[in-house]
Amino acid sequence: MVGVSGAGKTTLAAALADRLGITHIELDAIYHQPDWTPLPAPEFRNAVTRVCAAPAWVACGNYSEVQDLVWSRADTVIVLDLPRRLTTLRVVRRTLRRTLRRVELWNGNRERLRNALALHDRERSVIAWSWTTHARTRERYRTAAADPRWSHLRFVVLSSPAEVQGWLGSFDR
Repeated sequence: MVGVSGAGKTTLAAALADRLGITHIELDAIYHQPDWTPLPAPEFRNAVTRVCAAPAWVACGNYSEVQDLVWSRADTVIVLDLPRRLTTLRVVRRTLRRTLRRVELWNGNRERLRNALALHDRERSVIAWSWTTHARTRERYRTAAADPRWSHLRFVVLSSPAEVQGWLGSFDR
């Protein structure tokens, strides 16, 4: 499950994994260690290799450092390609909810409102990140879908909330 921040990757991946009765792998939860410390690349790759060794799973995340590991064991890539205005609205709402409620994300990490509002710095603000990477993320997965290296994968591009719900609804519990 891939797409820009705010597209609904984690929500959809968790719902799909639940319907299929398989493991949900959230790459953010592996990568972001306490105090938002990134897991070093070799350790990140080793951890992802271990979890992707399971016979079935649904993974979500856009990490180029491990894309080869995840995609080499996958059969389908779901690309959430929702409009920028929608993903931005979602990421703003999500960030405000998480910061005001002090929601713990992974390994004790919480979003900080001052980071979210640092709109000039996309490395600190998930809102700025989502906005500025939208076009690049869209192009990244369009290019990947045409790459012969990934010809074993089926790419499913979902471009609206209705398409997402319809696609998810096609899986019986």
